Formats: sequence, C-alpha cells, structure tokens
Amino acid sequence: MSNLKSGPAILFAVVIILSWARIASAADLQKFSNVQLIESPANDGDSFLVKAGDKTYHLRLYFVDCPETLTSAKSDLERIREQTRYFGITDKARIIYFGKEAKAFTIKALEKPFTIYTAFANALGRSAGGRVYAFVTTAAGDDLGELLVKNGLARAKGMGRENPNRVSKAEITERLKDFEDSAKLKKAGVWSESIPDNIVNLRAQQRSEDQELKQIKEEAESPSGMIDVNTATAEELEEIKGIGPVLAERIIAGRPYRTLDDLLRVEGIGKKTLEKISPYLTIKSK
Repeated sequence: MSNLKSGPAILFAVVIILSWARIASAADLQKFSNVQLIESPANDGDSFLVKAGDKTYHLRLYFVDCPETLTSAKSDLERIREQTRYFGITDKARIIYFGKEAKAFTIKALEKPFTIYTAFANALGRSAGGRVYAFVTTAAGDDLGELLVKNGLARAKGMGRENPNRVSKAEITERLKDFEDSAKLKKAGVWSESIPDNIVNLRAQQRSEDQELKQIKEEAESPSGMIDVNTATAEELEEIKGIGPVLAERIIAGRPYRTLDDLLRVEGIGKKTLEKISPYLTIKSK
C-alpha cells in the first residue's frame, strides 16, 4: 500500500525537478531592455556594439552567420572563401557586398530601443573587450537572427542554446534551416546570386579541404611511429588519441596479443575504437 502512495509522490517530485532544471537553464539568460545600438566600424550584421544602461557590450548573435564585411585578417579571407562556397557564389566581392547589406539591415532593425538576452558566454573575436553571445529582439518583437536568415542575409550556422522562451537548441536550428530554405527558393538577399551547380561543387571542395585539415591535425597530434602493443608503456599508449590511463592499463593487463583484433577482448575497446587506434599500433613481439 505504501508503494502505491509513494508512486504519485515520486512522479510529482520528478516533474518538479525537471521544471526547475528548465527554469534554471532559461534563467541564466539576463534580460536587458531599452538597449541601443552604438555606431562603430566594428559592427556588422551579426556582431555589434550596444549600450545597456551604463554598460557597453559587444554582442554576437546566437545561431546565425552573416557574410563578412572585412578582409583585414587571414581568418576573414578564409571565412569569405568558405562563405562563397556555401552560398554558391564565385565572385568573392559579392560576399562583402551582402555583408554590408546585412550590416545596414541590422542598423535599420535596431534603430529603436530593443531587448537583449545574454548569459555572457564568450564569443571570442578580435574586439578589445571581447564579445558575448546574445539573443536580440527588435522593438517590433522580432528575433533579429530570424529576420536576417529570412531575408537571405545570414545562414543558420553558429553557437546556439535554449532561447528565453525555452525553445530547445535543436528546434531553433531546424526552424532557422527552414527559413534558410525559404530564402533560397525566394532568391532573397545573397541567394539571388547563387548558382545551384556551384553549391554542389564548391561545398564538396570545402568539405574536402576541411577533411584534409582534420587529417593533418590528427597526424600532428598522434605519436610518431607505430607502437608495439605488447611492449608499450602506459605513457606511450596514452599518446594515442582514444586511449586514456584506464584503457592503457587494461591493455597492458591483457597481454600478450597475437593480433590487433585480440584487443577487442579488452573492456572498453569495441570495433569503432579499434579502427581508431589500430593505425598507430603493431605487434612485433608475442
């Protein structure tokens, strides 16, 4: 009888805990009303200076990425190249053009006092005081990120999180992708100059280069030469990405091995892990 009574109580407690968790996740976003845009050369469509009360912040919008407006740094040039490939444009100067269009759009959208929500998460960037991620709601009640994507002046890309209305990160991402698809079909903004065949070929080229850089990074971080799994020390095994202290000790305890497939009997090593670590292992001694 006591178990029957405790069931609803436990269920109620779980509901309360989950509710508190959701409230807490939204509560860490601080709301600032009557915020004003500060004119600055550093501003662009998705990153700009604002004044909230007596504080000045450099904001970076969650979830969206506008075309670049600057070419002063190597990172700017790399981003312009990547953006031309994403949007299917061959003329890189047009990315700068639409970046300036996005900047003008944001200035117009924020000409009246607006509202921001931020948890002061670091958005990096080159600005002296640093940048923080934020949601921005215009005086008309619209989300600035959504407006930029709808008008073809941004893409759905970047850091995200649950918004002030407790809409999940996943749902916001999907919603913005839908707006992006709609902007493509309407040929809005940057999509007006997009060539469909270019999108396929140029994005494939970008993925290939990204994969090459990833491989270079992995090779640079991996141990030089192959390690004999039957004689390697724990420290040598731990140099291999995917092998930590615990797994290294288990490998040592399971010696000797006749083939690398014998590592599958070690707790914590499945087929995927073995595929990942086997290029750096060999068996010279048994």
